[in-house]
Amino acid sequence: MAEFIESKLEIVMFPWLAFGHLIPFMNLSNEIAKRGHKISFLLPKNAEIRLQKLNLYPNLITLHKLTIPHVDGLPYGAETTADVPGSLETLLATAFDELYDEIKSFLQNLKPHFIFFDFAYWIPDLAKEIGGIKTLSYLVVSPAIMSISPDKATFMTSTSAELVKPPPGYPSTTVVLRESEAKLLSFLFHEFGKGVTFQERMNKGFTQCDVIAVKTCRESEGIFCDYVATLLEKPVLYTGPVIPEPKKEQHELSNWLEKFEPGSVVFCVFGSQMILEKKQFQQLVLGFELTELPFLLVVKPPEGTNSVEEAFPEGFKERVQEKGLILDCWVPQLEILSHKSVGCFVTHCGYGSMWESLVLCDCQLVLLPRPIDHILTARLMEQQLKVGVEVEKDENDLFTKENLCKAVKCVMDKDSQIGCLVKENHKKWKELLSSPGFMSNYIDNFIKELHGLLVEKI
Repeated sequence: MAEFIESKLEIVMFPWLAFGHLIPFMNLSNEIAKRGHKISFLLPKNAEIRLQKLNLYPNLITLHKLTIPHVDGLPYGAETTADVPGSLETLLATAFDELYDEIKSFLQNLKPHFIFFDFAYWIPDLAKEIGGIKTLSYLVVSPAIMSISPDKATFMTSTSAELVKPPPGYPSTTVVLRESEAKLLSFLFHEFGKGVTFQERMNKGFTQCDVIAVKTCRESEGIFCDYVATLLEKPVLYTGPVIPEPKKEQHELSNWLEKFEPGSVVFCVFGSQMILEKKQFQQLVLGFELTELPFLLVVKPPEGTNSVEEAFPEGFKERVQEKGLILDCWVPQLEILSHKSVGCFVTHCGYGSMWESLVLCDCQLVLLPRPIDHILTARLMEQQLKVGVEVEKDENDLFTKENLCKAVKCVMDKDSQIGCLVKENHKKWKELLSSPGFMSNYIDNFIKELHGLLVEKI
């Protein structure tokens, strides 16, 4: 804990309506509150129960429930991305933006020192109108995603071709998309909210805010943060990975995992928003069967089906029943990764999962990304940090059971040179990231820098 004495900060957290954003914001809130600062956390009503369980300092972190306006086309009661298919997220963004008046009133009454946001691109203008509030855009994905051209600051790129060919000065030749993946960028130019594209939403937030903060550390992604800071001509602060401690209690899957040898189980979990096509789902499960290793897969039912079992290939369930477990439910990922029986983690490369896998487990890492930000995170892990192996895909961004099996075998085979290399690199990163004081020093320095920004204002 920092030994200096400073005035206490008052901060408002206003993340996008997705648990992949709400949870990182809450984890950061806990670290800030741990040091005595006050947080007002704005969240939709139906997210309160889950976030309440994560609030470690309820005396300092106040959950302020928002009523998400209904927008024609949205299911009634929809308040987070977990409540809607991806095709309706633009309507959820419209509802999100309609919170403007409620947020304005809240900020006028509270007058906090800072408001932290991500998708609410209108926050900087609103804060300027009120006066006296600093705005911080908190990035909970890899800063490698911000390929910003020198002449015009943009989120990622203005055309798909430009991202495949990074702009001048971009600090990496490896953490980029391949040509076959460029088509995945089309979402950038689609409307995301009324009258605004996703690209425009992110551009304005980054260019108009006072400061950007990133859920990372200088040792892993400093070159990207320096690049962004230079091109945007504003501070880019580090919070560190901000990973909560896993719970020590026994979980219900422990007994199943205990049946297998240490380091033998392949664990795969995809985020709640990642839904596979039925053919890709079948390639996934057949790929695990091909490895002949015990496996635990946590995945949503594929498109057009009501359950995972409905989509099983013929005879698959009977063949793997002794050593394969497939679930469609929430599982305690941190605790499973820490279990001695788990030896390989097949990850969708969500940014939170990346940090958890680096810090909390000794597993071999196999990378199976789908959305753009996950793909760039996979490149970071394989090419820059050299801690995992990505599953090979074809020009249509599809993988086969053979390629999935090949990637798992590559890291799990004791005689594999690549497996030994990524294991050694993983060990080095884990030792650094989990070393005494590493995480807490980042938070202490982050809070010092926030105080410095307030001094500048005066």
